[in-house]
Amino acid sequence: MKTKEGYVLRSLGKEFVLVAEGLEAVDANQLISMNESAAFLWKAVQDKDFDAETLIDLLMEEYGIERNVAEADVAPLLQTWQSAGLIN
Repeated sequence: MKTKEGYVLRSLGKEFVLVAEGLEAVDANQLISMNESAAFLWKAVQDKDFDAETLIDLLMEEYGIERNVAEADVAPLLQTWQSAGLIN
């Protein structure tokens, strides 16, 4: 997988949003809200090839959580990113 071009991560206090910008963005009116860990993952894999295991490993390393917790967090996150058209 790879993140799609045309999205810029912006900080709004303790929350983060992905804003669609440029011609590559699917929907210029789309605004995707992310928590801190989702934003961390987005920044870590932006413009790089990755898979679910990559995200799981990143969460485990950054937050010191167990694999089953990271897996439970990554599965719905990837589904959200896919549904929103943020990744290929």
